[in-house]
Amino acid sequence: MKAIFDSVSNHCCTSVTRAYSTSFSTAVKILSPSIRQDIYNIYGFVRLADEIVDSFHDYPKEILFDDFEKDLYNALKNGISLNPILNAFQSTVRKHNISQNLIESFMKSMRMDLSKTEYKTTQEYLDYIYGSADVVGLMCLQVFVGGDEKEYGKLKNSAMKLGSAFQKINFLRDLKADFEGLSRTYFPETNLHELDENAKKKIVDEIELDLQQGYEGILQLPIEAKFGVYTAYIYYKTLLSKLKKTPSAEIKNARIRVSDYQKVGLFAQCYFRYKLNMI
Repeated sequence: MKAIFDSVSNHCCTSVTRAYSTSFSTAVKILSPSIRQDIYNIYGFVRLADEIVDSFHDYPKEILFDDFEKDLYNALKNGISLNPILNAFQSTVRKHNISQNLIESFMKSMRMDLSKTEYKTTQEYLDYIYGSADVVGLMCLQVFVGGDEKEYGKLKNSAMKLGSAFQKINFLRDLKADFEGLSRTYFPETNLHELDENAKKKIVDEIELDLQQGYEGILQLPIEAKFGVYTAYIYYKTLLSKLKKTPSAEIKNARIRVSDYQKVGLFAQCYFRYKLNMI
C-alpha cells in the first residue's frame, strides 16, 4: 500500500534530521504534531542535497547532483518517488503549495557549491544565502501559516532574515572546515588568513541585525510553530554570543559549539518563557 511507503518515507526524513542535527531535531520535536512531520520532510530534502555537495568527495558529485535534481522534479511532477526522502518532500510541497521557485532557488545555490569556492561581492554572497537559507525559511513558513497568504506575506521578510542569520552563524562557526576542508570562503571582502577583530565585528553586527528582524516575526507566528522556532532562535543567538566572545584567531582554528548541558538549560529557559506568555 502507498500509505505504508509514505510512512516509511516520513520516517526516513525524521531519522535524517535526528542523525544530522540534534539541535534542530530538538526544536522540531516541540512544534505542534500537525506541522512537525512536514518540517522533518523539508529538512530531509535540504540535508540530502547539502550532503551531495559537501561530503561525497570520493564520488562523482556533479553526476549525483544531476541525478538528484532530475529525480526531484520527477517527484514533484508525478507525486511519488522511489527515493523515500524525495517522496516525503514532494508530499509536503503539494500539501502546503510550496512554490517551485523556492525549490529552484535552493537547488541553484547548492549547485554553486559544486564549483564555486569564493564569493567576492556582496551581491554574490546575498544571492547564495537567499537560495541556501532564506528560501528554506520560506518553505517552513508556508507550513507554519497553513496556506494563509496574508500571514505569509506579513511574515515573509522576518522568515528570510532568520534564515540568513542562522546561515551566517553557521558560516562563522564553520570557518575552519569550510576554508581548509572545502576551500570555500563565503564572506566577501574578508581575508580569512588575516581575520581580525574588526572584520569579525562587522560580520557579527550584520548577523545581530538579522536576528533582531527575525525575532519580530517569531512573535507573530501561529501558536503551533512559535515555541519551536523561538527555541531554535535562542540556540543560534547563544552560539553567536560565544562566537562574539571568542578571539578571531581561535575561530579560525576551532569549531565553537554550545554544549549539551547548556542546550538543556536553554530549552528550560525557553519553555519557562513560553508558558508565561513572554514570547
